[in-house]
Amino acid sequence: MFEQWGVVHLGTYLVGLFLIIILPGPNSLFVLSTSAGRGIAAGYQAACGVFLGDTVLILLTAAGASTLLQQYPVLFFALKAAGAAYLFYVGAQILYGLYRPRPTTATDTVQLSYGGYFRRALLLSLLNPKAILFLVSFFVQFVDPNKGHPWLAFMVLGAFLQLFSFTYLSTLIFGGAKLAAGFRRYRRLSNGANLAVALLFIGFALRMLFESQ
Repeated sequence: MFEQWGVVHLGTYLVGLFLIIILPGPNSLFVLSTSAGRGIAAGYQAACGVFLGDTVLILLTAAGASTLLQQYPVLFFALKAAGAAYLFYVGAQILYGLYRPRPTTATDTVQLSYGGYFRRALLLSLLNPKAILFLVSFFVQFVDPNKGHPWLAFMVLGAFLQLFSFTYLSTLIFGGAKLAAGFRRYRRLSNGANLAVALLFIGFALRMLFESQ
């Protein structure tokens, strides 16, 4: 069915996609830590932010944004630096919360219910221009430019990516909700998990900023 749209070797693509999605990254870690710390509703807010951000990146990839980033390396570096800075900020904020814990107030709860986790996850997803380059380098292996329209094939591949991603994030959300019960009983376990997430986010930021292009 999808071959007439330019999609080839769909089975191989789906296997590779599954393996790629289950690798831990900033987006999945943020969703997991959010659901573990704030519950299922907050976890889905974060997941929707990731979903929307990835959708934007897929649309930009199909529209040729990767070519633009390759032609203007200064733009690519600026976006990568912004993404690294935001990841570092999120990690540092978690560390500060461990050092100076602040009880959650009613005002905090109302503010977060209006999309605080959604906005943060959306920024984490969008401030990653390397994702566009990854998408085009991975997608192009499964697109036949001589059949149909390449942009349509990219959209089909992107739709499968989003389906797998949202299913995986839902698994993390419910798993995180179960972890939350243990975190509430064992304060040291909660602090240790938050510390690990913070250090991973800072590590992602440093790697994004200093690794070779």
